[in-house]
Amino acid sequence: MSYLEYTVKSVPSGWRKVLYLNWPLVLLLSAVACVGFLMLYSVAGGTFQPWAEPQMRRYVLGLAAMFMVAMVPIWFWRNMALLAYLGTFALLIFVEFFGSVGMGAQRWIDLGFIRLQPSELMKIAMIMLLAAYYDWLPLRKTSHPFWVLVPVLIILAPTAFVLIQPDLGTALLLVMAGGLLMFVAGVHWAYFATVIAAGVGGIYTVFLSRGTEWQLLKDYQFRRIDTFLDPSSDPLGAGYHITQAKIAMGSGGWTGKGFMQGTQSRLNFLPEKHTDFIFNTLAEEFGFIGGVSLLILYVLVLLFCIFSALQNRDRFSSLLTLGIGLTFFLFFAVNMSMVMGLAPVVGVPLPLVSYGGSAMLVLMVAFGLVQSAHIHRPR
Repeated sequence: MSYLEYTVKSVPSGWRKVLYLNWPLVLLLSAVACVGFLMLYSVAGGTFQPWAEPQMRRYVLGLAAMFMVAMVPIWFWRNMALLAYLGTFALLIFVEFFGSVGMGAQRWIDLGFIRLQPSELMKIAMIMLLAAYYDWLPLRKTSHPFWVLVPVLIILAPTAFVLIQPDLGTALLLVMAGGLLMFVAGVHWAYFATVIAAGVGGIYTVFLSRGTEWQLLKDYQFRRIDTFLDPSSDPLGAGYHITQAKIAMGSGGWTGKGFMQGTQSRLNFLPEKHTDFIFNTLAEEFGFIGGVSLLILYVLVLLFCIFSALQNRDRFSSLLTLGIGLTFFLFFAVNMSMVMGLAPVVGVPLPLVSYGGSAMLVLMVAFGLVQSAHIHRPR
């Protein structure tokens, strides 16, 4: 036994858990959050209100929640997976009838001090249940059609309610995160190839139907597709948001215009500059170097999750950590693709940077689960 191992084992068990925390991951998350505070301060014109200060309070609350979740043994969270999923699913049904409406969507439960978005909770509850399911299921049954159908239903049931709200971005994240977890759990690649082939065939059929008697989409829906493919075709209408986002990003150049010097955001040409399009503000003020620096921080967080999962000999912990890491990846990948015009605008926030309470708190709880799996892994 080395001196370091002896020193750690001599510490009382409660404090030993604190020593076992993945502290580099905590520092990376804090660094990403600080980028968010800086940009929210900038887009508000050099003041902490109305966005930066509330975001700081939420991060501190989220950090405390992460530490509390991390201290709880991972077996407890495995046993709670089904209850967490069913409880969150019940909240989705509650939102459908009694939820608060905002920006044309019914997605929130108003608790007074915070507006809770159950669809954000479902991203983590679904991953927990899928990880627990594949931990329980023998490996030889992973690709059996019946046992593949069960996780598909686990994924599609909440997705249907999220689409009704409507919230296409979260629905896509649920499907993609669930599908990726099924893949890393060992489901045969042929299932995914079939789904992808069917999707490509469906898209081809939709375009083929345009202008025919059996046209599958409305004319206005086809116009939205045209605008996505060529935003300049309607720069003052449906293509306005992405056009302004591209102008902001391109005008930053290599090093940017300087902190609080972004004209697109300061003059309010850039839409949703504090939420969905905050990455464009960063790129305008700090340029290509600033954008890549944030991307490196995100990739490092993802790599820490992957390495932690590979080192863990507990199947549930490993799948849970991978699932949360992949969900985090989808968050920033979809948002960055969206604001650069590489994907349709679907309203996905930039993790820990965009302004928002539910997304930040849920994400910090999710990383609390990652820390719990790391602390309580077999040693």
